[in-house]
Formats: sequence, C-alpha cells, structure tokens
Amino acid sequence: MVKSVTKFVGTLVLSVVALAVFSTGSPAGDKIKVAGIYTQPIQQKWDARLHSALNKAFEEGKIEYKYSEKVSNSDYVRVLREYAESGVDLIVGEAFGISREARKVADDYKKIAFLMGDPFKPHGSNFAVFDNYIHEPCFLMGIIAGSMTKTNQIGMVGGYPIGEVNRLFHAFMDGAKTVNPDIKFKVTFIGSWFDPPKAKEAAFAQIEAGVDVLYAERAGVVDAARAKGIIAFGNVNDMNKEENGKNVVVTSALWHMESAIDHAIKAVQAKTFKAENYKDWTMMAKGGASLAPYYEFSDKIPADIKAKVEKLTKDIKSGSYTVTINDKEPKSTY
Repeated sequence: MVKSVTKFVGTLVLSVVALAVFSTGSPAGDKIKVAGIYTQPIQQKWDARLHSALNKAFEEGKIEYKYSEKVSNSDYVRVLREYAESGVDLIVGEAFGISREARKVADDYKKIAFLMGDPFKPHGSNFAVFDNYIHEPCFLMGIIAGSMTKTNQIGMVGGYPIGEVNRLFHAFMDGAKTVNPDIKFKVTFIGSWFDPPKAKEAAFAQIEAGVDVLYAERAGVVDAARAKGIIAFGNVNDMNKEENGKNVVVTSALWHMESAIDHAIKAVQAKTFKAENYKDWTMMAKGGASLAPYYEFSDKIPADIKAKVEKLTKDIKSGSYTVTINDKEPKSTY
C-alpha cells in the first residue's frame, strides 16, 4: 500500500528527493505542491494540527504534500531553501525564533507562497503569518471550569509564557471569573513544548497545593489529573479522545487549521496569494477554533452553564461578543 504522505526524517537527503518530486511550480488552478516544515515531531500537538490540515487537503486531492519534522532552528533556513529550490508552490511552517531569517528566504523566492507561524507582521508580497488564536473556546472552557471547582483553586500548566499561550490562559481565567470571582489560579510554565513527565510533575505540585481542576495546555497534565482523581480541560487537540482523557477531560479548546490552509491553497491556485495575517482564520467565526464535545461529562455540567456557553458561542461567531486578547504573561494569584 502506497502511503499518502512521504516523510523526510533524514534532512541530509531531503534536497535530492524533494527536487525529484517538486520539479516545477504548478499552473493556476492545478493541484499545487506544498511542503510542511516542523520543528517538533508531528505527534506534538501544535505541529500535529498543521499536519492534519495539510494531510486532509492531500487526501481530498487538492495538493501534493511532503514534510520534514524535527527540524531545529539552526537547520531550518537550509531546509526552507531546499524546498524552495525544489519547485514547491507553498511552504507551511513556523518561524518562531527565526523570523528575520525566514523573511530573507521569502525575499529570495518571491514566486513561492510562505504561510508561517509567526508572532510578527506579514512581510513583503509572499510571507503570510498565522498564530494560535483559540482564546475564544478557552474562555468558554473557563466558564465551565469555574462552575465545577469545589476548592476555588484551578491549576494551569503551559510550555512557555509567550503570546500564543498567555492569551489562552488569560481567556480561561477570565471565563472562570465570570461565574466564580473567588477563584484563585496556580500558573506554571515548564520551559518545553514537549516534556510530558515534566508537565505531569508540575501538575502534581499544583494538586498538592490545593487545585481540583487543571488546564492541560501541555501533554502530561491529563495523566496527573487521572492519577489524583480530578478533572482537566484540554488544549489544541481533543484530549478526551486523543490523550487518554476519558472520565478526566471535560472538554478541550480545539484548533482547526483547515480553513486557513484552504484559504491559502485557493489563493495560490488563483495566483492571488499575498502577505496577510491569518489570525481570523484561526478563530471561531471562520471555523478555526471550537469547543470539543462534553462526552461523559455532559450530565455533570450545570444546565444553566451549558446554556450560557451555547449562547456565548453563537454571540462570538456572530461578532456580538468579543473575548479579550491579553498576551501578557499570566501570574499565579495565590
């Protein structure tokens, strides 16, 4: 059986293979050639959401798709250039920490579209940016969490205190305080995007300090919640189904990149791709974010809280309610 996506783990052979596969750019309207470049293993949830969206477009026959994973920042520019030289039409990746260098590559390949995770503004004519704006479902999760805590203490374990994480924590905290202003928060950053044992230990420490609800921004927190018999809320992917969260994870704030990827693909096909901020494409109104089902917790959430969340969901999508974006580093409140 032929695999639908070829994985390049050995980047030393990447340029030779990619040149053979992506020999020329695609005419307008045809299936386009796309490369994904990821700094983490594609099992890491952030990169997994990008890979999932691109793989879906591949399976639907919209694109040809190749990818490289575990590409370090020190090697990233080389891989970018090799894909650019191979005849690819669109490169999707992440420029966190190498924004200036990635922009220089885009300047050298103006006929190629770049859609890069990046906290800064779009650049030139062909360098579009996106970030993770799932603060709206995080706000809704906070409302539910605020109604379910009995100790009035909620723990939050994240990777790094950067904007894309900070805004999620603040939204979650704001939502919880709308239903329970007496809630206190423990905030811990583990200094890694993928270190489940470290995240688990941080969660254990918070539980020892009295929290009875956890926001699992990183993998590993759900395991701690399960071990200690408390509930958790998930982040980016459906942690109830995908991270052994049955009877532990009440719901998750989901990130969907399909709408953003489709927008980019259509623009490349129509020769109208431009440097723009894809922020809106990662929010609820355009299908870029949502709240996961409640699964086995559906009957455990107060009816009035579920009704409130349902109404706010409609209001957020219609634009009549705006969730505050706060990228400042959140702090523990006790």
